[in-house]
Amino acid sequence: MKDLPLYKQIYETLRREIADGKYVAGDMLPSENAMCAEYGATRPTVRKALDLLTAEGFIVRRQGKGSIVKGAPKSIGILSLQSTTSAMSDDGLRTEIVLRPELRHWTEAMNFPLSQEEKAAGCIYFERVRVLHDEPVILDITMLPNIGLPRFTANNMEDASLFDLLRTKYGITVTGGVQYFFAIGADKRLRSYLKVRPGHPVLQLNRRIETSRPGFYIYSQIFCVTGSYTLSGTF
Repeated sequence: MKDLPLYKQIYETLRREIADGKYVAGDMLPSENAMCAEYGATRPTVRKALDLLTAEGFIVRRQGKGSIVKGAPKSIGILSLQSTTSAMSDDGLRTEIVLRPELRHWTEAMNFPLSQEEKAAGCIYFERVRVLHDEPVILDITMLPNIGLPRFTANNMEDASLFDLLRTKYGITVTGGVQYFFAIGADKRLRSYLKVRPGHPVLQLNRRIETSRPGFYIYSQIFCVTGSYTLSGTF
């Protein structure tokens, strides 16, 4: 985290403290002056960190009062453009690595067209299965352009949030995106990963996720079985 700009270091520290319960809903964060002294930062730097926390719903800022904690935002479901780990927030969730991150050539990603720069750089490809209370519920396939992600393949993606890793280690945050939904029947490959019968209904999501780095997209394909769980989303 020391490699991040100071405002992002402050943001990450406060974000973690709110998520861990050091500050709960209704608490006041320290004053801007106090944070300037604590982090050795200028007021514009502290305000930039607070702007990020406000945009993500962790705090609300009141003129003349300061920064009031709203609490960690609630998970809003797999249909949202957030990490699968966050969307399925649950003590019984674990991740099994099907294929560790590896470098590959590519000409398209989940039917999304690629730029010439993306094609030339190649991609980082990996697969994971999400298991909830010992039941496999999601096969998660990810393709990242191999641009500005040094030593990414050395990262341990087991029980880790991709979005958190990109944000904290590479300074890349998710800003939006597009996703398409398909209803399909489980083929041999999906049956082996998700432990379902032939033809079992599976929800397929193809995603191209926009980020704070211009021209850098996260490509994701998710296969989900929903027999025991309800998918949700806020729009």
